[in-house]
Amino acid sequence: MTHQATAPGPAAVTKTAPAPAGRPKKRRPSGRHGSRWTPWLYLAPAIVVLAGLLVYPIYQLGLISFLEYTQVQVSGGEPTTFKGLGNYQELFSDSQFWQVLLATVVFAASCVIATLAVGCALAVLLTRVRAIPRLVLMMAALGAWATPAVTGSTVWVFLFDPDYGPVNRLLGLGDFSWTYGRYSAFALVLFEVVWCSFPFVMVTVYAGIKAIPSEVLEAASLDGASQWRIWRSIMAPMLRPILVVVTIQSIIWDFKVFTQIYVMTNGGGVAGQNLVLNVYAYQKAFASSQYSLGSAIGVVMLLILLAVTLVYLRLLRRQGEEL
Repeated sequence: MTHQATAPGPAAVTKTAPAPAGRPKKRRPSGRHGSRWTPWLYLAPAIVVLAGLLVYPIYQLGLISFLEYTQVQVSGGEPTTFKGLGNYQELFSDSQFWQVLLATVVFAASCVIATLAVGCALAVLLTRVRAIPRLVLMMAALGAWATPAVTGSTVWVFLFDPDYGPVNRLLGLGDFSWTYGRYSAFALVLFEVVWCSFPFVMVTVYAGIKAIPSEVLEAASLDGASQWRIWRSIMAPMLRPILVVVTIQSIIWDFKVFTQIYVMTNGGGVAGQNLVLNVYAYQKAFASSQYSLGSAIGVVMLLILLAVTLVYLRLLRRQGEEL
């Protein structure tokens, strides 16, 4: 016995009522557009805190740089007057400022290059040694990184002391004073800056190297590529975002070095021969009570660091588009 399908009757047919005319229904935003602001919501507390810690001090720094603000104004002897660009004109007409600026740029560039070279080399070495030597190297590097700048600078001055330091005895330099000559003092400070800065580069680059697929490095080795060629052609391009971060951080840190110069050269060296912009600003603001000039130097440093960072990011982005 077969059953035949019967067509539905009139009662089974349901008619959909036409949509009422009027305002069209609003569509809910899709997940992609709806989550556009989600990262900013997570970043909002940090942005508020950073704005409170940075925006107001920068505003005060810029405001004081346009005023006549010396010890007389601080003590209330004379009212504060607006000088406009007078402080900047006085600063740029001072030949010592340009000498200090040139010395700061050369010194910071040398520190950045040396720090990146030492940090990247040791990061590659960490991938080649066994577990125990790797642990020892990591602990030593982190110990240098955790040492306060004042303590590290004092220790380095003692190590290179002409009378009691062991370095001169080991090298047979006698009573040679590293902090007396301009270039030897800068070199000594550079050693200390690299010593306390390379661990950040080493740990960061090492983490990036470990994220590179091992098959890529093994294939390059089987093709006969040297370690330098593997680094230049494979590791460095793949580590480019990490290298950008450590380079910018190193530029910012080394350009505004203060503690090492101030402690190791006793405030800027003999006759100010080892001055950098940060120590120069400190001397103008606090030693000479010219707070306006010190603030102007701080504003110039801020603008230079912003310009360097923006130019570096622009060049890096252009290189990424060409690849």
